[in-house]
Amino acid sequence: MEEMQMRKVTVSGKQYVYPHGTPYRTIAADFQEQFSHDILLVNRDGKLCELHKVLDRDCTLKLLTAQDKPGFQTYERSVVFLMLKAFYDVVGRENVERISVEYSLSSALFLLAQGNFTLNQALLERVEARMRELSAVAKPIEKRSLNTDDAVELFRQARMFHKAQLLSFRINSHVNVYSLDGFVDYFYGYMVPDTGYIRCFGLELFENGFVLRLPTQKDPSQLRNFRPSQKVFQELYASTLRSQALHASNVAELNTTISQGGATPLILAHEAMMEKKIGDIAAEIVARKGVRFVMIAGPSSSGKTTFSHRLSTQLQACGLRPHAVATDNYFRNREDTPRDENGNYDFEGLGAMDVEQFNEDMSRLLRGETVEIPSFNFKKGAREYNGNFLTLGEGDVLVIEGIHCLNEQFTYSLPKESKYRIYISCLTTLNIDDHNRIPTTDARLLRRIERDARTRGYSAQATIKMWPSVRRGEENNIFPFQDSADVIFNSALIYETALLKPYIQPLLFGVPRDCEEYIEAKRLLKFLNYFLPIPAEDVPKTSLMREFIGGGCYHV
Repeated sequence: MEEMQMRKVTVSGKQYVYPHGTPYRTIAADFQEQFSHDILLVNRDGKLCELHKVLDRDCTLKLLTAQDKPGFQTYERSVVFLMLKAFYDVVGRENVERISVEYSLSSALFLLAQGNFTLNQALLERVEARMRELSAVAKPIEKRSLNTDDAVELFRQARMFHKAQLLSFRINSHVNVYSLDGFVDYFYGYMVPDTGYIRCFGLELFENGFVLRLPTQKDPSQLRNFRPSQKVFQELYASTLRSQALHASNVAELNTTISQGGATPLILAHEAMMEKKIGDIAAEIVARKGVRFVMIAGPSSSGKTTFSHRLSTQLQACGLRPHAVATDNYFRNREDTPRDENGNYDFEGLGAMDVEQFNEDMSRLLRGETVEIPSFNFKKGAREYNGNFLTLGEGDVLVIEGIHCLNEQFTYSLPKESKYRIYISCLTTLNIDDHNRIPTTDARLLRRIERDARTRGYSAQATIKMWPSVRRGEENNIFPFQDSADVIFNSALIYETALLKPYIQPLLFGVPRDCEEYIEAKRLLKFLNYFLPIPAEDVPKTSLMREFIGGGCYHV
């Protein structure tokens, strides 16, 4: 009898031996007590593997929970699958016309549901109860490979036409699908092995749809209070309606438009919509006679700089004289900059700004005095005065951009009526299909990768590495103040991922396989695979996308 082949497995620097063919789930169980949350996935030498996969080589394993980004994405994907299965069970497959995961909202996913049923809290309670039934019996989530043509036909038969349309653009001959107790679906990414892993969730009626409440990556075992930003939701919903009007609600529809030669009309139509919105904002500023400070804030790669230029052009067209002021010029000198818990300079916090000097200068301008505006020398880490004098006359307005512009503490001395506050963010409503959403952070990360490479010479690896730190700064200094804005401007463009694809793919392929950032680079490459590319020739020079790909008419 042939001796069983043994494999060496390294976990946390220690070596163990397991028989060839041992499921990763079995190995994970041996280490589960060392983790406070369920192990959902393994990283095998830089490659993510689901727990049903088996050991077939000597390797180093990193065990991932929902506190790790890939683990949390796996949990979110799995709970969506469970919810869809339960919804179909409760109302009957024949009564479901469409269930679509729209976007993230306050640690929850907002969904729309259409069909022969009445969406109310009583129905959602029945669906949630069915989810808990399925969770309690740990139903297996099975993965299998189908011929792509067969998968297209399967989803057509299931009336998931968006999914069939998406897969019809797929070059690969096979596609992986997941099944749960007879319910089959396609997902972009990995799943947990059974429903027993899915325990933390909730369903709640919201507006004209409902929300699937989720835990956070920081604490995967607890649901946070659902406190959505109504202003952000309203802008997201308005953007969804605009996407529907352009017949580009998901990637399948976008690809269809591109493949039929409709990319240029789509680009021009969306750019026209955006220009009209900027014009409406300018008209509102003019209508508020006392506004002298237009304060613009938003997270990284939202397109704040180009938006500021375009808004200034519209303000000029309305008869005002806009002057740009960057709050970066009011950084404290380097030696006065506070440090974070790791001893590094904290450039993101309000303490890094000379709030007193900013308020003194702005108050003097408001009184009609002449003020010398500083400029910050980043190489020297010091503020300088180079003769940039400014006086506010009749019709003059300051367009001020910076991460703290919505924080009342930053402009504490300025009268409320003198300020008009704008929150700008890339709030993408385009999704891969009805059940696979595109996080808004992904859209901003893609923008950032391209701009960093073009203007700063950074590699995609470097940008991906610093992204979690950027996100933490946003969570602390920008997102808490978004509801204080007078208006929310959505800078997302339906066509932008298709435009960015040819620029970003080579950068992502340059991320080394043996670094931590490779997993994220590979995920983004897989994501880009869904899109047909479009050329940049017909993107206007004023487009916000020119801030990222270059070739614009503004100095950004």
